[in-house]
Amino acid sequence: MRLLSCIVLVGCLLSWPQSHAAEREIDRIAAIVDSGVVLESEVREVVERVKRNAATQGQGLPSDQVLRVQALERLIQTNLQMQMANRMGLQISDAQLDQTIQRIAAGEGMSLDQFRLQVEQEEGSYQQFRERLREEITTNEVMRNAVQRRIYISPQEVESLLRVMQEQGASSEQYNIGHILIGLPSQASTEDIEVARSQAERVLELLREGADFRQQAITSSSGSRALEGGDMGWMNINEMPTLFAEAIRGKRRGEMIGPLRSGAGFHILTIFDIRGENVAEIEEIKSRHVLIRPSIILSEERARDRLARFVEDFRNGAVSFADFAREHSEDPGSRNNGGDLGWAEPDIFVPEFRDTLRSLELNEISEPFRTEHGWHVVQVLERRSVDATADRQREQIYRMIFNRRFNEESTTFLRELRDEAYIEVLD
Repeated sequence: MRLLSCIVLVGCLLSWPQSHAAEREIDRIAAIVDSGVVLESEVREVVERVKRNAATQGQGLPSDQVLRVQALERLIQTNLQMQMANRMGLQISDAQLDQTIQRIAAGEGMSLDQFRLQVEQEEGSYQQFRERLREEITTNEVMRNAVQRRIYISPQEVESLLRVMQEQGASSEQYNIGHILIGLPSQASTEDIEVARSQAERVLELLREGADFRQQAITSSSGSRALEGGDMGWMNINEMPTLFAEAIRGKRRGEMIGPLRSGAGFHILTIFDIRGENVAEIEEIKSRHVLIRPSIILSEERARDRLARFVEDFRNGAVSFADFAREHSEDPGSRNNGGDLGWAEPDIFVPEFRDTLRSLELNEISEPFRTEHGWHVVQVLERRSVDATADRQREQIYRMIFNRRFNEESTTFLRELRDEAYIEVLD
């Protein structure tokens, strides 16, 4: 018997002889994943969280056994990505985590204390929520680092899609897509393919007979969004994988589509909802900032405190923003310009920086805040609305193509990561 697969036991000595010590099970290993393990307690926690979310939304769920299979698969994927993060030396500091939680709380219109209370009421443990969020940020970074390297978009591709969209009339519609994947192994045999095809056709038949799509996704899908009921979120048709875009075009809300065959398996789609997106103008902000990067020599606290002292001195009129930026900022792109970032659309920046820009009034300077690049302060100098120019259209088209490729390559990356790993699921 493998040492790792043994049940963890403790002896309850009391007054019994040592040879008769009572044994109590503390936890059990559910799966061995390369150099890591998934514990049964982790599987139970995911299942209970899915149940709580479903109860809040009034959504039906499949059996506990089906939920357990999906939860275990999600945890295996997460475990593999966390091991990759460790090999990369990727760590999310407490400061970055606190900054993200502050942004989430602000987005919910709550103070940190109110947000913490809500988390404890809904989930029981605020500390577990923090660590789960840290894990989610880490796996997102692993995915981004691994997948971005696989994507190249040429200027010719952008120009070609721009011409097509202009000829057809650029669609502003966005679709909220539901997705079920009946997966195939990398080296699928003819029998594997036929079994998966039959399963996909049976699922589609159930859906057309009125079965709930989200419940079927949780039950049957091997896609990355299975535990979310297959919900892929909102996207323009040009952001979807090419296979999906061609099948979705011209379809109505609620229509069932598929099975569609790809290298990953057989896909079933539905359209949860459709909405228009008519944006005639975009907002641009002129700003300047200072960046201080923590290091072995400069701790997180000292970096933040240095910027906090600068903010206080600047508000008192004791120091020039431009002079301080030229002397201390570690952003090579803006340092020589006194921290000036020029005119830019907020969405080009990382989320923490974008949200801070949008929250500031004219000429207001922020408190120090953390992003993946380091500690910042930023000041908003001007705002303006501009027409959506051809350059803006090209930028949107580039983003659409990138999102489409990212969705496609993410699925491939996760499948390859799993196929190359040693995984043993234990009874």
